[in-house]
Amino acid sequence: MVVTDGDDDHTTVVHPTADDPVAAALSRGVGGPIGEHAGRHPWWTPVRVILAMTAVVFALGFVQKAPCYHASWTSDSRYPDLCYSDLPYLYIGRGFAELDWPYSDAIDVRDRYPVMEYPVGIAYYAFATAYVTHWLSGSPDLAPRGAMSQGDLYADPAVLRETLRFTAVNAVGFAACALIAAWFLTGVHRRRPWDAALFALSPVLLFEGLINWDLLAVVFVAGALWAHARGRPALTGVMIGLGTAMKLYPLFLLGGLAVIYLRDRRWRDLASATAAGAVAWLLVNAPAYLSGRHEWTVFWTANSRRGPDLGSVWLVLGQMTDHYASAHTVNTVSWVFFGAWCVAVAALGAYAPKTPRLAQLGFLIVLGLLLVNKVYSPQYALWLLPLAVMARPRWRDQLVWQSGELLYFAAVWWYLADYLNPGGGGQPGFYWIAVGIRVACQLYLAAIVVRDILMPEHDVVRAPSPRLRPTWWPPSEPGRLTLSGPAGSTGFSGSG
Repeated sequence: MVVTDGDDDHTTVVHPTADDPVAAALSRGVGGPIGEHAGRHPWWTPVRVILAMTAVVFALGFVQKAPCYHASWTSDSRYPDLCYSDLPYLYIGRGFAELDWPYSDAIDVRDRYPVMEYPVGIAYYAFATAYVTHWLSGSPDLAPRGAMSQGDLYADPAVLRETLRFTAVNAVGFAACALIAAWFLTGVHRRRPWDAALFALSPVLLFEGLINWDLLAVVFVAGALWAHARGRPALTGVMIGLGTAMKLYPLFLLGGLAVIYLRDRRWRDLASATAAGAVAWLLVNAPAYLSGRHEWTVFWTANSRRGPDLGSVWLVLGQMTDHYASAHTVNTVSWVFFGAWCVAVAALGAYAPKTPRLAQLGFLIVLGLLLVNKVYSPQYALWLLPLAVMARPRWRDQLVWQSGELLYFAAVWWYLADYLNPGGGGQPGFYWIAVGIRVACQLYLAAIVVRDILMPEHDVVRAPSPRLRPTWWPPSEPGRLTLSGPAGSTGFSGSG
C-alpha cells in the first residue's frame, strides 16, 4: 500500500501497516491497515509524526532518569533504579566545575584533574555545556574552588546544583541530536520515511540516550546515511569525519563506502568522500592538538592500555577461567579478528548479487568492532541503532535485537549493585548469561542482514510496493464492514 506524502515530486510512501506484519497486527486495535483511498492530514506528515514520536520517547528518557536526578546522583540507588549517567560525575571529575579547558597543559590543572578521555568533539561539547551551566548559575566566582578538593566540591551544595544543570543542559542537546538524527533517517529511503519510526520509538533510545555523549556521534552517522542516499559523496565524507571526531567508530563507515564505490567503479566519489572526511576530522582536532598535544593523545593511549572491562567477552572469559588477558593480548587478538571480519564483509559486498546498501555494510562492520571490544557500555547499542533500523527495517527483528540490549542494560547495573552475585559466593553467572544473550541477539540481526545482502529479494527496502491487502492479512469477518480493503476510503473498520 502506498500513499502520497504531499511532496512536490509526488513521491510514494510505503505505509508500515501495509508493509510490516507487526505494525499491521498492532493496527487492528485502531481499525486495521490503512485503506486504499485514505486521505492525508493537512499538517501531520510522516516526518512530523516521527519527530513527535522522537520527542515523546526522549522525554520519557528524562523521566526514566528522574530518580537519580532527584537524588542528585549521590545515592546508591543509581544502579538498582537503572538511572546511572556519567555526566554529573564528569562535571567535577574533569574540571568543568572550574571551567578548565579540557586540553589545558597547565600544571595546576593537570595536577587536579585527569585529561578528558574522549575524542575532541565530545570534549568541546562538554566544555560548551559547562560554560552554559555557569552562565545559567549566575557565573559564580571560581577562584575559591581552586583551593577545594574534589571531595569538597562534590559536597558543596552550589556545585551539586550545577551538576544537575549541567546534566539537564546536555540532555537538551541530546534531545536535539535525536530529533536531527530522526529527521535524517526519514530521508534515507524516500519511499520509506516510516522506517525512521524504528529509531524514534526505540527502547534503546529511551533507556540509553542519556548515559553518555554517544548521541553526538549517532547524529552524524544518520547524516552520513542521508547524504549517501542523496548521492553526495563529499558531504557523506564530512559527516563521517565529524562523527569520527565524536567517537572512533564512524570512521569504519568508510569501509562500507569503499566496497560500494569500488564495486560501482566510482573512483572519484571514493576519493572525494575520503578527502572530505579527513579534512573535516583534521579541522575539528586542530584546536585540541595545538593547545595541548600531550592531552590530545590521551584518548588514543588510554584506549590502547585499557584491559578487559564491563560487558566485553574478554571480561566474561576472564571471570570464567580466572585468567584475564593482558591489554596487549586483547589489542592484538581484537584487531586480528576485526580485520578478518572486515575482509569477510568486503567479500560479502563484492560478491553479492546487488550492491549492498551502506546501512547494511556499516551495521556489519560496527558490530564486528563491538563484538571484540574491550568494553561494552550499555549506550554502545546507540552506535548500532541508526544503522540497524535502516539495514533491516522490520519491527520483529528490531525487537529481537533490542530485547537483548535491554536485558544487558538491566543486568550490567544490577551486576554493579552486586544483585547478581550468587548467595553462596562465586562468580556472577547471570551476568554472563545476559552478555551471551546480548551477543546472540546481535548475531541474529547480523544473520538477517547477511541473508538480505545475499538474497536481495528478502530485503524489504528493495522489495516492490506491497499490495493493498497483504496475502498474510485475514479476510474480513462476516457481518463487519472493512474499510481498509480495495474499496475502502479510510483506514478504519467498523461494525456492519
